[in-house]
Amino acid sequence: MAIAQSRITAQGQISVPAAVRRMLGAGPGSVLEWDQEGDKIVVRRAGKYTFEDVRRALYGNKKIQRRTNKELKEGIREYIRRRHSRPNEGD
Repeated sequence: MAIAQSRITAQGQISVPAAVRRMLGAGPGSVLEWDQEGDKIVVRRAGKYTFEDVRRALYGNKKIQRRTNKELKEGIREYIRRRHSRPNEGD
């Protein structure tokens, strides 16, 4: 059963019904992506990626070494120290 209907304008535009916008969590400025799945066209809100999607994009299937919060904070501190340290006067 259809959730709602839209009419296509002469310019090929459609209005997304309020019920569909609510289901997608879409509002002004949201980007919708259209995908073909077999004989159906699926519309979804673009940019909804899980942490696992992002991790796979960054690291592939490589095993990641787990770190404690303390180790992460220390790593960040060390990075900031190196990044913002001044060169030695004698160099």
